[in-house]
Amino acid sequence: MADAAEPLVSAASARSHTRNDAAERTGLGFKSGFVRRLVMLVVVVVGSMIFKVITPPPVKELNSPDGPKVTAPRIAMRDGRYLAYREVGVDREAARHYVVHIHGYGGSRLLSLPIPTEVINELGLYVVSFDRAGYGQSDPNPKRSIKSDVEDVEDLADRLGLRPKFYVITTSIGGYTGWGLLKYKPERLAGMALSSPVVNYWWPGLPKSELTKAWNTQRTGDKISLTITHYLPSLTFWYNNQKQFPTATVSSRDGITAFNGKDQEIMKMLPKIVSPEHYKEVTQQGEFESKCRDLMVMFTDWPFTPMSLENPFEIPVHVWQGTEDYLVPANLQKEVASSLPWVTYHELRGYGHFLNAYPGYPEKLVRTLLEDSNKKFML
Repeated sequence: MADAAEPLVSAASARSHTRNDAAERTGLGFKSGFVRRLVMLVVVVVGSMIFKVITPPPVKELNSPDGPKVTAPRIAMRDGRYLAYREVGVDREAARHYVVHIHGYGGSRLLSLPIPTEVINELGLYVVSFDRAGYGQSDPNPKRSIKSDVEDVEDLADRLGLRPKFYVITTSIGGYTGWGLLKYKPERLAGMALSSPVVNYWWPGLPKSELTKAWNTQRTGDKISLTITHYLPSLTFWYNNQKQFPTATVSSRDGITAFNGKDQEIMKMLPKIVSPEHYKEVTQQGEFESKCRDLMVMFTDWPFTPMSLENPFEIPVHVWQGTEDYLVPANLQKEVASSLPWVTYHELRGYGHFLNAYPGYPEKLVRTLLEDSNKKFML
């Protein structure tokens, strides 16, 4: 049986089909190219918007035409920055003991440890407090780290002639500089007291059960804020200033409700007893280079942990902690202190976070530190 004849296609019909196919392919190519360009445009626009939102505003440079003016005494650091400082107590030349106070989150040189004047005179104390980098009238440090803050303290002490050794008293998040001094410059220390030093939830070595216990006491905003600061530090400023999601206790308007009754009373009282100059200056250069840098240094990975420290110079070290401190869980503080046999741990029942404002506490702290130092010196 003969094969069926194939249908014949005319040349004109073939040319017509070819033109239609080419037009169809050209149209599809045009459409896909347009879509790609549109997607790229959207990505660029959205990326630019996100970048603008998460990027902190520029620093308000000190002594610039539109910036804050410098009125406090300042000392040059090794990298050319300047730190503002404040001296209280007896004359430096007549002092029996030098004390450097390191303020906490949102603090300044104007929030020095309120030791009664009569105690300062009796003990012969010279006390210097300073604005940490980016706070108040101190220049910011874009490369701020635990070690750079330690170097700032050393430079300050050297320029003021606080030799051979000096005492250090830290408050809250200023404690990371205290631990740093014990790590990098222990030979300069006569003794140290840390008041409510903040604990990093990501320090290796803390028991998981105690971490879970402490973490479960934190508010949702604190959990999110700390997690973002640890894993995505570049988003710290944005998250703590946005209004759509719960923020950290230290940043939220209702944060005061997280503290115990005594701390709440202190927080309400502070504007009446603290210099208005403090509130005017504290973040005048911007929150990013002051408060946010604090959080980023404190809650990202450390080059060491306090639990790994040694104390070859037998420096007296005291840690003070309130049992009702919401910001720093007492169970974690106790774990840190108990891992260091050379640390004397003081747990204050019923006390909250703002220990410096509790009646009698500053005097008790400084007397305890000096007495311990004298005992070690006598031995």
